[in-house]
Amino acid sequence: MELANKKISGTKIKRNLLPYYYLVPAFLIMGVITFYPLIYQVIISFTNFETKHLLLGLNSPELKFVGLKNYIDIFTGALPVENFNFFRVLEFNFWWALSNVFLHVPAGVLIAVMLNTEGLWLKKLYRALYILPVVVPPIVVATVWRNIFDEQYGAMNQLLTSISILFGHLDPVHLRWLTEYTPPIPGFLPGAPLTLAYYAMMIANFWLGWPLMSVIATGALQSIPRDLYEAAAIDGATSFQQFRNITIPLLTPAMMPAAVYGFTITFNLFGLVFFMTGGGPARSTELLVTFAYNLVRNLRWFGVAAAFAVIIFFVALVVLLITNRITRATQSYSEA
Repeated sequence: MELANKKISGTKIKRNLLPYYYLVPAFLIMGVITFYPLIYQVIISFTNFETKHLLLGLNSPELKFVGLKNYIDIFTGALPVENFNFFRVLEFNFWWALSNVFLHVPAGVLIAVMLNTEGLWLKKLYRALYILPVVVPPIVVATVWRNIFDEQYGAMNQLLTSISILFGHLDPVHLRWLTEYTPPIPGFLPGAPLTLAYYAMMIANFWLGWPLMSVIATGALQSIPRDLYEAAAIDGATSFQQFRNITIPLLTPAMMPAAVYGFTITFNLFGLVFFMTGGGPARSTELLVTFAYNLVRNLRWFGVAAAFAVIIFFVALVVLLITNRITRATQSYSEA
């Protein structure tokens, strides 16, 4: 009897351990390509790691442990980098992400609702077209929009010139979209001036951002029973009342996680910002991720850049926890 119980117990243990055996290859791969670089990055963030240390790495005899100096220099603005202020960059980064999400989500929902209208011709064609910005490589998008906002030959200035001619102004418009430092609306964001380059990036990222939100909203709209709208119409509800009392409440569980995702993506939107403005003019459109990259690309300060990346990680983590707490984006219906 005891022998049989031992065999049963051994079989249960093997059965319980079997899933972990299958996960071992994945853990090994993740350890090599993810966890090891992360740990290595944290270690070198406490050193003066530079280009000359690349060959021997942590075994380099010239490598020095500097403690929290890299972190202190970043927070206090003591880095010998022109026009750098960590909290100004952080403030702009938050505003950049928030302002984009506040535009993308409502626009995506409104367009999805309009394309969900019964009897609309070529509905599938429209939905196929508006997803195109999502699949275009970011470097291509940034290059195209940078050319559109070119001071001399850009399409945006040509469009504004054509409009001004209609109102009797014959002088050509030459707005310095990507190089003018003076903000068009002074004092709009204290501590972080919003230059014309910010508005140019907003236009470009709006073209990129609303289609994804529209796709998510379209999927959520398909799950709303038509009976609810028919019952509301019978009760005399107008189209606006149906939108406010039926569509919006039933779209919210899908759009809240989408908004959090959009905020996270935009907060770390390296490709568009770097290739369109390079963080300029005078670092007015610099994001945390673009500045960390420039520390390596231009100055070869790997230790300082590693410390900056660690700070970005914790900033993003705090933002994710706060937004998740407020929006309950990952909460299931049973927990609500």
